[in-house]
Amino acid sequence: GEERGRILISLKYSSQKQGLLVGIVRCAHLAAMDANGYSDPYVKTYLKPDVDKKSKHKTAVKKKTLNPEFNEEFCYEIKHGDLAKKTLEVTVWDYDIGKSNDFIGGVVLGINAKGERLKHWFDCLKNKDKRIERWHTLTNEIPGAVLSD
Repeated sequence: GEERGRILISLKYSSQKQGLLVGIVRCAHLAAMDANGYSDPYVKTYLKPDVDKKSKHKTAVKKKTLNPEFNEEFCYEIKHGDLAKKTLEVTVWDYDIGKSNDFIGGVVLGINAKGERLKHWFDCLKNKDKRIERWHTLTNEIPGAVLSD
């Protein structure tokens, strides 16, 4: 897939909260989706497999920017031992009024990922209660992702 920008994600398994804390920090150099040369980006996260579709979290929409700062954190309550079976899907969208939102790009972290995306997940599993921040490249194709809003 072509590169669609980058996203800074923090992961931390909190033993106090018994859950995975997913931080959506910021994006850089997003693909422009609107005629004005900008996008109105927001980010969605899912922890999959997600049978009852309860795992969706969404950031606020940032207007007219290709370098949005979100600084939002979501908590997924999950046993540490179950994390290895899960996949974190992060997708970035351009918000449009009156028509469907445009998919900008995404990244999948987890045991079936490769390279940096796998390493980030492993580092999170290995280092409980330590926040680990990494930049990831967004691509325009995501295996099995829900590409509608």
